[in-house]
Amino acid sequence: MIIKCPVCRGLQVGRVGSDQYYCWNCYLEFNFSRGQVNLFEVGEDGSLLATERPSGIM
Repeated sequence: MIIKCPVCRGLQVGRVGSDQYYCWNCYLEFNFSRGQVNLFEVGEDGSLLATERPSGIM
């Protein structure tokens, strides 16, 4: 299964955990849960900061 970024629709996506992905175009991590997309910015210390979903995303 090919995963596309839910924000930019790009294919430059890598898997960083069992259900966690990273987009090299947007610099965002994301996962899918209960039919929703959860987006995260990566903090300077490596922590994940929840971010708002742009309109038009699941």
